[in-house]
Amino acid sequence: MEAVIAVFAVLFLLCVLLGGYIMIKVIGAAKRGVDRTVTQARRTVEDHTLRAKSFAQPGPVGEVAKLRLDLRTSMRATQDTLHAGVAEDTALRESLGLFERLSAHGQELDRELKRLESEPDRATLAARLPELRKRTERITKSADALRWAAVDRAQRFGEDELDALSAQIDVEAGALRHWQRDEPTPPAASPAPPGQSEPASFASPPWPEAPTGDGSHGPQAWPRTERSEPAGEQPRPAISPPGRRPAYPWQKKPRPESTS
Repeated sequence: MEAVIAVFAVLFLLCVLLGGYIMIKVIGAAKRGVDRTVTQARRTVEDHTLRAKSFAQPGPVGEVAKLRLDLRTSMRATQDTLHAGVAEDTALRESLGLFERLSAHGQELDRELKRLESEPDRATLAARLPELRKRTERITKSADALRWAAVDRAQRFGEDELDALSAQIDVEAGALRHWQRDEPTPPAASPAPPGQSEPASFASPPWPEAPTGDGSHGPQAWPRTERSEPAGEQPRPAISPPGRRPAYPWQKKPRPESTS
């Protein structure tokens, strides 16, 4: 009895531990989902704010906002492309490593641009704009090169696979239409050599001629089959003589014909 109680206690403890582990995983997944949603919402708000500043505020402040928006858009697009492609093509791992190193410079530049958005000295900000623009162009150009190289590589692999698939489909379609292939024409029958008769044809035999009555050639008369009459019976005439009709009481007496 004590052994049964111990087994049930161990099973209960395992169930509790398993339930706690599952609960922790669920809570962690929910928290990550919330954090991802919050980050996405914050990033969307920042992008709209930068776009509004680039159009609404002319001068150095608007230019800084535009540089920051271009940097974030290029880096985010390259990151999404590489992360999506590395799952199917392992050769992109090195490109992803290079992008991570480039992201460090991009994040540093983004923080510097964000700090300069609230710079009150417009003259100092305008003096630094050429150097900031040059750094932004270098980083975005490198990110775009990595992104388009990954896109071209995936497209090239897709075209090669499509070419191979089209060739296999053409072969299969030809095999399915096997009756359309050119078949050898059978040789024509050569005429029979002299002294040999042609093979007999399979024509139906003619009907026999009907014998004539006197053995001479005349119109054909097919023999008639005589019907045998029973012994002791007279042959019946072809037409029976008219008999006397029975008289009925409701009939009128026939009137004698006049002799005049």
